[in-house]
Amino acid sequence: MKNLLLLLITVFTFGSCKKSETYGPLNLKNGQEVELQVSHRYGADHDLLLKLPGNIDAGASLTGFDQREPGYTYRVKARFKRDEVPLQDGPEYYFIFEKILGKEQYKGNESFTVQLITSYVPGGPVIRLSKTGSDYYLIPGKLQLTYADSTIQNKLEEIWLNAQEIRANAPKGQDPKWKAIKATVVHDPQQFGKAYLVKQIQFID
Repeated sequence: MKNLLLLLITVFTFGSCKKSETYGPLNLKNGQEVELQVSHRYGADHDLLLKLPGNIDAGASLTGFDQREPGYTYRVKARFKRDEVPLQDGPEYYFIFEKILGKEQYKGNESFTVQLITSYVPGGPVIRLSKTGSDYYLIPGKLQLTYADSTIQNKLEEIWLNAQEIRANAPKGQDPKWKAIKATVVHDPQQFGKAYLVKQIQFID
């Protein structure tokens, strides 16, 4: 009887510790619901996901938020998820979108930076640019890159031609001819929520 009682206490203690186990920089429990702030800078540098209240860096990505539009700041409810066995090269923990709690249009005109070359592991560097007809896209069919002059247009076309060359030579593992490409953009007032207006492109060899 004494041994059975000791066993029950051990199981209960272990179970209690497991339930209270936390993960990540914010020490969240698996399945815990949180409120997050999503930036208006969709796909850009400093596109930070913040935990509310306090605007604390959430330290993980948000999946399943398909309604997101560039140019809007969102307050959303999400659930923290920690995988016991993460996918190969995948994150150990992340947030799963549940619903929008608030949405506010960004009214400023401050420029920000978008990286047009992204490196993946495995896979290496990839040019983030596609083209449909005469239109250039950062995210195909969702986020267009527009331009105000022929200089920017010519640079976008040069990037697109290199992207096509890389895709044609995919079996050889060809890399972009630049180490990085930085595009300085603002929200396009003519296509707000659908496009970034490119003000400057910087090639880094």
